[in-house]
Amino acid sequence: MKTIDAAMVQRMFLSGAAMLDSQKEKINDLNVFPVPDGDTGTNMTLTILSAADEVRAVNDPDMEKLAKAISGGSLKGARGNSGVIFSQLCRGFSKEMQDCKTLSVKTIAKAAQRAAETAYKAVMKPKEGTILTVAKGISEKALEVSGETDDVTEALRIIIKHAEYVLSKTPDMLPVLKEAGVVDSGGQGLVCVLHGFLEALTGESADISIDGKAKVFTGAAPAVDSSEITFGYCTEFIIKTDREFTEEDEASFKEYLGSMGDSVVCVALDNIVKVHVHTNHPGEVFEKGLTYGQLTKMKVDNMREEAENNTLVSNDDVLSARSSEEKAKEEKLLADMKEVSFLAVVPGSGLAGIFEDMGAGGIIEGGQTMNPSTKDILDAAEKVNAKNIFILPNNSNIILAASQAAELSEDKNLIVIPTKTIPQGISAVVSFDPTADADTNKEAMTEAVAFVKSGQVTYAVRDTSIDGVEVKQGDYIAIDDTGLVASVDNIHEAVLTMIKGMADSDSELITVYYGEDVSEEEAGIMEKKIQEQYPDYDIQLLSGGQPVYYYIISVE
Repeated sequence: MKTIDAAMVQRMFLSGAAMLDSQKEKINDLNVFPVPDGDTGTNMTLTILSAADEVRAVNDPDMEKLAKAISGGSLKGARGNSGVIFSQLCRGFSKEMQDCKTLSVKTIAKAAQRAAETAYKAVMKPKEGTILTVAKGISEKALEVSGETDDVTEALRIIIKHAEYVLSKTPDMLPVLKEAGVVDSGGQGLVCVLHGFLEALTGESADISIDGKAKVFTGAAPAVDSSEITFGYCTEFIIKTDREFTEEDEASFKEYLGSMGDSVVCVALDNIVKVHVHTNHPGEVFEKGLTYGQLTKMKVDNMREEAENNTLVSNDDVLSARSSEEKAKEEKLLADMKEVSFLAVVPGSGLAGIFEDMGAGGIIEGGQTMNPSTKDILDAAEKVNAKNIFILPNNSNIILAASQAAELSEDKNLIVIPTKTIPQGISAVVSFDPTADADTNKEAMTEAVAFVKSGQVTYAVRDTSIDGVEVKQGDYIAIDDTGLVASVDNIHEAVLTMIKGMADSDSELITVYYGEDVSEEEAGIMEKKIQEQYPDYDIQLLSGGQPVYYYIISVE
């Protein structure tokens, strides 16, 4: 096989998405820190699923259509650092392939080089031993092999073998990987996608078809003609389960969803399950979801109505039909638009309330267990009535997605303040002045982040060694801005050890945000112990309601 056409590229991409989806939990388990929030596999899977949804919808595919679907879908759906980097790889590869009629080994090599270059440029401080290193290894081997063979299948096999070799060397490049005894999780995800590509190319991927059933999605995408839409309601929601959502539960629920409609997505992480299905009975799907836990983020769109509106009514017709009252409201909204506002990514209702009380123009629910996508951030910013909007990611794994949203935003100026923790976000907001201009606020908020120290306490999900600290499964582990600082069997000891490393002679205030798994009484006991140890400090205790982390603590 010397060339592959657009139909094969479409099939390969869907196969790669399915392969990654099937392996996401194994990739999550490669998280360096042994905390219950390893989400690289989930983030990369949700990113590629976003692109796969658009790729599947392409009828009579050509390279230009597929390039647009792959690039646009992955950019908007990108979640977490790994997802954003993967989306940039897709972006670079797509730019090279969009003008081709078919792909040869030589054009694949050029596209792989452009993919790696695009991804490296997107990261401010590229670090070797990561998905970037694996991507670079792929591009270098692709260039080498393009001078040795013109057989696409043979070339891909050689490239994958080299990618696996580069991946195996990532622990030698990043000591933290070697100490934890794992390879880079993002690199593993990328290799996994390549294996899916190869399965489609060789015909081994029997359960991936363009018009049949698949591991990633089932059924066809909605057509513009409403008469061709079999299942009329696009139904989305998130389940917060009240017990473990097992692989058996996931398989059973997916089977049920498949019986109720098509375009099925069911992605589970710990006690969070994200669901998407096209069905004629959204109420019944919601009822089934309720058997697993509480429902949130419920959304139902009538696709037949949307299709008819898109077909029968032009934009000019819609504009001319709007009442003068509606136009007046919009004009007033534009006139009242603020110069500056801010948008915060926050886990937990208590923390959301704190940011709202401090004047947030909007809140995005998210954090470690569910990183918002680039599109989530863009959609939230669209609802904020301001020209300049500061984005507070409050998590290091959300900064790249926020930066990508800022790059893609057309109507509003999005400015990312790279807050890595909730305390940093709160410190930035304290310095926010709604009467000042964007540049003044950016400088003040960025400077404020440097004056707060933060840490968090959770539990270990496996035995390992990190930063010279021996960790046992089930231990309470404390992580501050410098890394892992304690692994003990007593939560009070974990908190006090962490604070000891953060407090100094200039410190005056310790703020404790307790999570959803800590009772008010337990938090009160912790507050007393901290006060006994630090009698000259002001201690502030607040309910954060955050998942995963028992305590988030700041020292100022």
